[in-house]
Amino acid sequence: MALRLSACLGTVVGATGVLFALHALSAVSAESPSGEAPVSVATAREKAKLMHNIYEATLDSMHHHFFRNNRATLPARALEDVFAEMETKSKVKTKWIAVNTRAMNVDHEPKSAFEKKAAAAIAAGKGEFELVEDGYYHRAAAIPLAAECVRCHTGFFAGAPKSPRFAGLVISVPVTKK
Repeated sequence: MALRLSACLGTVVGATGVLFALHALSAVSAESPSGEAPVSVATAREKAKLMHNIYEATLDSMHHHFFRNNRATLPARALEDVFAEMETKSKVKTKWIAVNTRAMNVDHEPKSAFEKKAAAAIAAGKGEFELVEDGYYHRAAAIPLAAECVRCHTGFFAGAPKSPRFAGLVISVPVTKK
């Protein structure tokens, strides 16, 4: 039960990371004293709807993976269900990419030119990489891998790596052409 609770918490933490990444997409003006950028009511409404959808999708995924099945599901895998539901609801595409460890899923290999450049940038120490092309704002940001993650991604008997290991989270948001 503690493992399932830990996995659930990991899913919520991961979804919260998605929220922070999406928060960066907001139209911002001057910083307020609290550090939060003020936004228009229309932007606030859209952010609230998006956050509602993310939380709802995360809750659905947690219930599906952690309370109805007898098998363990990795939080990163459970979040892929959240990604799919959010793409259906918002047209925002999200995916994991391998950065400086082996991909545990062939779908996580960087494929596009953007993904390859993003993985290289993150591996070189940049926290994020962005590009606007083909009607999308693409943002990739580092996801630090914990010791439990590194064990599988580098091999059980490989020993602890000497440098930090990362995955990448790519979020692609449709944008209007100006």
